[in-house]
Amino acid sequence: MRAFQNDLKAQGNDSRVVTMAFSEFGRRVGQNASNGTDHGTAAPMFMFGPKVRGGFHSRHPSLTSLDQGDLKYTCDFRSVYAEVLDEWLSTKSDEVLDGKFKHLRVLQS
Repeated sequence: MRAFQNDLKAQGNDSRVVTMAFSEFGRRVGQNASNGTDHGTAAPMFMFGPKVRGGFHSRHPSLTSLDQGDLKYTCDFRSVYAEVLDEWLSTKSDEVLDGKFKHLRVLQS
């Protein structure tokens, strides 16, 4: 990601690009029989670029208050998508996402 951002900056395009990385699944807290972890909920999302407000924009999920072994997510990913659609792509997020979602204010003006 750093090399990508450095290339964008060298081209003068870094302020024109917001990069999002989001996994469609998280991991379960407990180990499985082979000492690994199975697919679970509450996947991480990372955003990169100079127009992204740095930091953690939600609460960390609890490792003890679980939903049948899965983490309970603390932020609906659609709230991030809605902000990117509305503010960055100038698209009506409620039409794309079939509903209205509060923005987390992850993007800078």
